[in-house]
Amino acid sequence: MSILIVGLILFLGIHSIRIFAPAVRDDLAARLGAGPWRGLYSLVSAVGLVGIIWGFSLARADAGYLYSPPVWVRHLAALLMLFSFIAMAVYVFPAGRLKPMLKHPMLVSIKIWALAHLLANGDAAGLVLFGAVLAWAVADRISVKRRGAAVPAPGPVKWDGIAIATALVVYLLFIWRLHLWLIGVAPLG
Repeated sequence: MSILIVGLILFLGIHSIRIFAPAVRDDLAARLGAGPWRGLYSLVSAVGLVGIIWGFSLARADAGYLYSPPVWVRHLAALLMLFSFIAMAVYVFPAGRLKPMLKHPMLVSIKIWALAHLLANGDAAGLVLFGAVLAWAVADRISVKRRGAAVPAPGPVKWDGIAIATALVVYLLFIWRLHLWLIGVAPLG
Protein backbone atom coordinates (compact mmCIF):
# COMPACT_ATOMS: atom_id res chain seq x y z
CA MET A 1 0.00 0.00 0.00
CA SER A 2 2.98 2.31 0.57
CA ILE A 3 3.76 2.61 -3.16
CA LEU A 4 0.14 3.55 -3.82
CA ILE A 5 0.25 6.20 -1.09
CA VAL A 6 3.55 7.66 -2.33
CA GLY A 7 2.15 7.74 -5.87
CA LEU A 8 -0.98 9.54 -4.65
CA ILE A 9 1.12 12.03 -2.69
CA LEU A 10 3.26 12.83 -5.73
CA PHE A 11 0.42 12.97 -8.27
CA LEU A 12 -2.19 14.73 -6.17
CA GLY A 13 0.45 16.82 -4.41
CA ILE A 14 1.80 18.39 -7.59
CA HIS A 15 -1.79 18.91 -8.77
CA SER A 16 -2.62 20.56 -5.43
CA ILE A 17 0.00 23.29 -5.47
CA ARG A 18 -2.41 25.63 -7.23
CA ILE A 19 -5.11 24.77 -4.67
CA PHE A 20 -3.13 25.21 -1.46
CA ALA A 21 -0.06 27.25 -2.41
CA PRO A 22 -0.69 29.30 -5.56
CA ALA A 23 2.07 31.77 -4.64
CA VAL A 24 4.60 28.91 -4.46
CA ARG A 25 3.46 27.69 -7.88
CA ASP A 26 3.78 31.17 -9.38
CA ASP A 27 7.19 31.65 -7.76
CA LEU A 28 8.50 28.31 -9.06
CA ALA A 29 7.18 29.02 -12.55
CA ALA A 30 8.83 32.45 -12.51
CA ARG A 31 12.19 31.19 -11.18
CA LEU A 32 12.41 28.10 -13.37
CA GLY A 33 10.69 29.50 -16.44
CA ALA A 34 7.48 28.22 -17.97
CA GLY A 35 9.07 25.34 -19.92
CA PRO A 36 11.16 23.85 -17.11
CA TRP A 37 8.26 24.26 -14.64
CA ARG A 38 5.94 22.35 -17.00
CA GLY A 39 8.65 19.72 -17.43
CA LEU A 40 9.06 19.29 -13.65
CA TYR A 41 5.28 19.24 -13.20
CA SER A 42 4.92 16.58 -15.91
CA LEU A 43 7.76 14.47 -14.54
CA VAL A 44 6.39 14.46 -10.98
CA SER A 45 2.89 13.74 -12.35
CA ALA A 46 4.16 10.83 -14.45
CA VAL A 47 6.16 9.31 -11.59
CA GLY A 48 3.11 9.68 -9.33
CA LEU A 49 0.80 8.11 -11.89
CA VAL A 50 3.14 5.14 -12.34
CA GLY A 51 3.28 4.80 -8.54
CA ILE A 52 -0.52 4.86 -8.34
CA ILE A 53 -0.95 2.23 -11.05
CA TRP A 54 1.81 -0.03 -9.77
CA GLY A 55 0.93 0.51 -6.12
CA PHE A 56 -2.77 -0.12 -6.67
CA SER A 57 -2.07 -3.36 -8.53
CA LEU A 58 0.15 -4.53 -5.64
CA ALA A 59 -2.16 -3.29 -2.88
CA ARG A 60 -5.31 -4.71 -4.46
CA ALA A 61 -3.89 -8.23 -4.18
CA ASP A 62 -3.22 -7.90 -0.45
CA ALA A 63 -5.87 -5.43 0.67
CA GLY A 64 -8.66 -6.70 2.83
CA TYR A 65 -12.30 -6.09 2.04
CA LEU A 66 -14.10 -3.56 4.18
CA TYR A 67 -17.51 -4.20 2.62
CA SER A 68 -19.06 -6.21 -0.17
CA PRO A 69 -21.28 -4.03 -2.35
CA PRO A 70 -24.57 -5.56 -3.46
CA VAL A 71 -24.99 -6.28 -7.16
CA TRP A 72 -27.33 -3.32 -7.72
CA VAL A 73 -24.63 -0.93 -6.50
CA ARG A 74 -22.33 -2.14 -9.26
CA HIS A 75 -25.08 -1.41 -11.79
CA LEU A 76 -25.52 2.05 -10.26
CA ALA A 77 -21.76 2.57 -10.55
CA ALA A 78 -21.92 1.53 -14.22
CA LEU A 79 -24.65 4.10 -14.83
CA LEU A 80 -22.66 6.79 -13.01
CA MET A 81 -19.67 5.95 -15.18
CA LEU A 82 -21.70 6.71 -18.30
CA PHE A 83 -22.19 10.24 -16.95
CA SER A 84 -18.48 10.42 -16.09
CA PHE A 85 -17.56 9.54 -19.67
CA ILE A 86 -20.01 12.14 -20.99
CA ALA A 87 -18.59 14.85 -18.71
CA MET A 88 -15.03 14.02 -19.81
CA ALA A 89 -16.02 14.12 -23.49
CA VAL A 90 -17.74 17.47 -22.90
CA TYR A 91 -14.43 18.68 -21.45
CA VAL A 92 -12.43 17.44 -24.45
CA PHE A 93 -14.59 18.91 -27.21
CA PRO A 94 -15.31 22.60 -27.86
CA ALA A 95 -18.12 24.18 -25.85
CA GLY A 96 -21.68 23.35 -26.67
CA ARG A 97 -24.44 23.94 -24.15
CA LEU A 98 -23.25 21.32 -21.62
CA LYS A 99 -19.74 22.68 -20.97
CA PRO A 100 -20.95 26.00 -19.50
CA MET A 101 -23.69 24.15 -17.60
CA LEU A 102 -21.17 21.76 -16.00
CA LYS A 103 -18.72 24.68 -15.51
CA HIS A 104 -15.71 22.40 -14.99
CA PRO A 105 -16.61 19.12 -16.70
CA MET A 106 -13.27 17.40 -16.10
CA LEU A 107 -13.65 17.82 -12.34
CA VAL A 108 -17.28 16.65 -12.60
CA SER A 109 -16.05 13.57 -14.46
CA ILE A 110 -13.33 12.83 -11.90
CA LYS A 111 -15.74 13.20 -8.97
CA ILE A 112 -18.30 10.88 -10.57
CA TRP A 113 -15.56 8.37 -11.49
CA ALA A 114 -14.20 8.31 -7.93
CA LEU A 115 -17.66 8.05 -6.34
CA ALA A 116 -18.74 5.25 -8.70
CA HIS A 117 -15.59 3.29 -7.93
CA LEU A 118 -15.94 3.85 -4.18
CA LEU A 119 -19.44 2.40 -4.39
CA ALA A 120 -18.41 -0.61 -6.48
CA ASN A 121 -15.20 -1.55 -4.66
CA GLY A 122 -15.11 -2.55 -1.03
CA ASP A 123 -11.39 -3.17 -0.63
CA ALA A 124 -8.99 -1.01 1.37
CA ALA A 125 -6.83 -0.17 -1.66
CA GLY A 126 -9.89 1.08 -3.52
CA LEU A 127 -10.96 3.15 -0.56
CA VAL A 128 -7.53 4.80 -0.39
CA LEU A 129 -7.26 5.45 -4.14
CA PHE A 130 -10.81 6.52 -4.96
CA GLY A 131 -11.33 8.32 -1.65
CA ALA A 132 -8.15 10.35 -2.11
CA VAL A 133 -9.03 11.28 -5.69
CA LEU A 134 -12.59 12.24 -4.71
CA ALA A 135 -11.33 14.40 -1.83
CA TRP A 136 -8.81 16.08 -4.15
CA ALA A 137 -11.44 16.75 -6.83
CA VAL A 138 -13.81 18.31 -4.29
CA ALA A 139 -10.98 20.51 -2.94
CA ASP A 140 -9.97 21.50 -6.47
CA ARG A 141 -13.56 22.42 -7.39
CA ILE A 142 -13.82 24.63 -4.30
CA SER A 143 -10.49 26.24 -5.21
CA VAL A 144 -11.58 26.84 -8.80
CA LYS A 145 -14.79 28.47 -7.59
CA ARG A 146 -12.88 30.71 -5.15
CA ARG A 147 -10.45 31.76 -7.88
CA GLY A 148 -13.39 32.70 -10.07
CA ALA A 149 -12.12 30.70 -13.01
CA ALA A 150 -13.81 31.54 -16.27
CA VAL A 151 -16.65 29.37 -17.53
CA PRO A 152 -16.73 28.96 -21.30
CA ALA A 153 -19.45 30.67 -23.28
CA PRO A 154 -22.10 28.40 -24.81
CA GLY A 155 -21.40 27.15 -28.29
CA PRO A 156 -23.28 25.17 -30.92
CA VAL A 157 -25.28 22.23 -29.57
CA LYS A 158 -23.63 19.99 -32.20
CA TRP A 159 -20.61 19.72 -29.87
CA ASP A 160 -22.82 18.26 -27.16
CA GLY A 161 -24.07 15.64 -29.59
CA ILE A 162 -20.54 14.79 -30.70
CA ALA A 163 -19.38 14.59 -27.06
CA ILE A 164 -22.27 12.34 -26.04
CA ALA A 165 -21.85 10.05 -29.06
CA THR A 166 -18.11 9.77 -28.48
CA ALA A 167 -18.60 9.12 -24.77
CA LEU A 168 -21.16 6.41 -25.49
CA VAL A 169 -18.82 4.62 -27.91
CA VAL A 170 -15.85 4.77 -25.52
CA TYR A 171 -18.07 3.75 -22.59
CA LEU A 172 -19.36 0.71 -24.47
CA LEU A 173 -15.80 -0.24 -25.42
CA PHE A 174 -14.81 -0.03 -21.74
CA ILE A 175 -17.75 -2.19 -20.68
CA TRP A 176 -17.09 -4.64 -23.49
CA ARG A 177 -13.33 -5.16 -23.20
CA LEU A 178 -11.14 -2.14 -22.36
CA HIS A 179 -11.69 -2.13 -18.59
CA LEU A 180 -10.78 -5.80 -18.36
CA TRP A 181 -7.82 -5.36 -20.70
CA LEU A 182 -6.45 -2.19 -19.04
CA ILE A 183 -7.41 -2.74 -15.39
CA GLY A 184 -7.75 -6.50 -15.19
CA VAL A 185 -11.31 -6.43 -13.82
CA ALA A 186 -14.57 -6.95 -15.70
CA PRO A 187 -16.72 -3.95 -14.73
CA LEU A 188 -19.99 -5.89 -14.62
CA GLY A 189 -18.65 -9.03 -13.00
